[in-house]
Amino acid sequence: MILQKNDPMNAPLDIHASLTRREALHRLGAGFGGIGLAQMLGEADTASTAIRSPLAPKAPHFAPKAKHVIQLFMPGGPSQVDTFDYKPLLARHAGERPDIVNRKTLRNTKNGLLPSPFEFKQHGRCGKWVSDIFPHTAECVDDICFIHSMHTDIPEHAGAMMMFNLGHLQPSRPSLGSWLCYGLGSENEELPGLVAMSPRAKPRGKAAHWGNSFLPGAYSGVYANIAEMKPDQILNHLKNPHLSRNAQRRQADLLSRLNHLDLERQIQDQQLDSSIQAMEMAFQMQFAVPDVFDTAKESSATRELYGDSEFAKGCLIARRLVERGVRMVQISHSIDGYDIAWDTGHGNIHHHRELANKCDQGIAALIQDLKLRGLLDETLVIWGGEFGRAPTSEGTKGRDHDHYGFTVWMAGGGVKPGFTYGATDEFGCSAAENPVHVHDLHATILHLMGLDHEKLTYRYSGRDYRLTDVHGEVLHDIIA
Repeated sequence: MILQKNDPMNAPLDIHASLTRREALHRLGAGFGGIGLAQMLGEADTASTAIRSPLAPKAPHFAPKAKHVIQLFMPGGPSQVDTFDYKPLLARHAGERPDIVNRKTLRNTKNGLLPSPFEFKQHGRCGKWVSDIFPHTAECVDDICFIHSMHTDIPEHAGAMMMFNLGHLQPSRPSLGSWLCYGLGSENEELPGLVAMSPRAKPRGKAAHWGNSFLPGAYSGVYANIAEMKPDQILNHLKNPHLSRNAQRRQADLLSRLNHLDLERQIQDQQLDSSIQAMEMAFQMQFAVPDVFDTAKESSATRELYGDSEFAKGCLIARRLVERGVRMVQISHSIDGYDIAWDTGHGNIHHHRELANKCDQGIAALIQDLKLRGLLDETLVIWGGEFGRAPTSEGTKGRDHDHYGFTVWMAGGGVKPGFTYGATDEFGCSAAENPVHVHDLHATILHLMGLDHEKLTYRYSGRDYRLTDVHGEVLHDIIA
C-alpha cells in the first residue's frame, strides 16, 4: 500500500500532537467495533461452554402434587374380577349368559359367566376387597386409589398398549414419560429423565412405549433388562479407560461446541441435535448408572422387604432412580421372556396366581419404602394393564379380552388414599359408573404433575400435538 503523505490516518502517531475532532472520532470509531466484536466473541464462548440442557428442570404450569411417576405396567391385560374388582354375583350366576355380557366383541361367551377361583377378603380401614393372590398389596389399600371404571378403544394388545402409554393406537406419538420430560425436564443431569425396565422381555411395541417420536431426542427413555443387570458391567462400552473423567469432559465439551456450530449451519437438524444430546447423556451415564443400579448398596432389611424376584429388583431400582431425581420410571412385568405376560386367556387360574406372586411383594415394598422415606407424597405410583378380562369363560379356565371395563390404581402423588372411584356392572364386564377413558387418566397424571394437558403441546408437521389429542378430562374427584 502507498501511503498518502497528506492523509492524517497514514501519518505516524504522535501522542503529543493535537487531534482535530474529526480525527479523534475517526480513530475511536474503529475501537468501538473492536469492543463490540470482543464482547460478541466472549458471549459466544460462554454460550458454547454452558449450553443449556434440554432436560434442565422447567417450571410447571401450576403447583404440582407430584414430582415423579413410577408406572407398574402389566402388559397382557390382568383380570379385574380376579384381582381388585370383587363381583360375588359371578358365583351365583355361573354358566349363565346375561345380555349385559353377551357382547359381540367379547369373542367367547358361550360358556357363560366364570366365577373367580380366588378368595376375596376385605382389608385396611377402607375395607377394600382384594383377591388372595395379592396378599402384600392388600396391606397397602389404605394408601391406594382404585379406579374400577377404566375403558379403552380396542381389545387388541399392541394397539391398546400404545393407547395406554402413548395416548394413540399407533407407535407414532411420544410416550407419556417423554411428554413429562419435555414439560418438566429432570432433576438429575447424570441420568435420563425417563427409564424403562422389564424383568426379561420388552413389552410388545418395544421402544415406542418410552420413545420420543417427534419430540427432541433428549426426551426419549432408556431401557434396561433387569435380568441381565450387572452393575460393574453396565455401559462399559461408554467408558474410556485411557482418559480421566476431566479429560473426557474436555473432549465432550469440545465436540459439543463443534457439533453445535454444525447444527446452526444445518438450521436445527433434529437428527444431529438428538446425536449431540445422546452423546452428552452417554458421558454422564457412564459414571451414574452403575451406582444407581447396584442394589447391593441397600441394607439387608431393605432387600428383604422387596424380595428376590426380578420384578421386585426393578421396584427397588425405581425407588433409587426417583430418589435421584429421575422424572419417570416404567417397569413392564414379564416372566419367562413373554412380552404380554398377563395374556392368560387359556390358563387364567394358574398364570394369574403365578404372575401376582412374582410382583406382589415388590409392589407393596415400593409403596411402603417410598412412604418410609417421605417420597410417596411426591411420587405417583400407577398399576394397570392395557385392558382387562371378561367375566365369561374362554374355554374352561380362561377369560377373553375386555376393553369395556377394567381396573387401574394409583398411590401417592396427590391422589386420595383408601379411595375407590367408578364401578363396573354387577358382573365386572363394562364401566357403569363414572367411566374413565385412558385420555382422562393421562390428563389426570399430567395435572398431578403440575401440567395442563391442553397447554402441553408441541408443534409438528403443521399442527400442535398433545398427549391427550383432543380429548381428556381431569378426574378432580380422586385428587386429595
